[in-house]
Amino acid sequence: MLHHIEINVSNLSKTIEFWQWFLMELGYQPYQKWESGISLKDGETYLVFVQTEERFLDVSYHRSRVGLNHFAFHAESRKQVDQITMQLKEKGVHILYQDKHPFAGGDTHYAVFFEDPDRIKVELVAPF
Repeated sequence: MLHHIEINVSNLSKTIEFWQWFLMELGYQPYQKWESGISLKDGETYLVFVQTEERFLDVSYHRSRVGLNHFAFHAESRKQVDQITMQLKEKGVHILYQDKHPFAGGDTHYAVFFEDPDRIKVELVAPF
């Protein structure tokens, strides 16, 4: 079981706006909050977002470099994937692989792919 993941971010307020909404839609609850960070929890697992210090902001994140490629979350249903997709579009979030959406992961993989404010790829996958 995963205990927690901590992610350094370039703009904490944009990150909170993006991730708090999305994770709460999936059932996560606010867990911790301090001047330079926030966490949200589901069960015993939580995600932590921390403001990167100014001196480390010179090189931005890219999922093709060594490190995290993307997060994939379980959706309750295809309907939830569709609802979240609509909300993402309303918020102006770019949907990745639009030409193949919602089957960008394959014919039996119903999902939406998008990016957070730091361009970390996020995937929401419906059960098969």
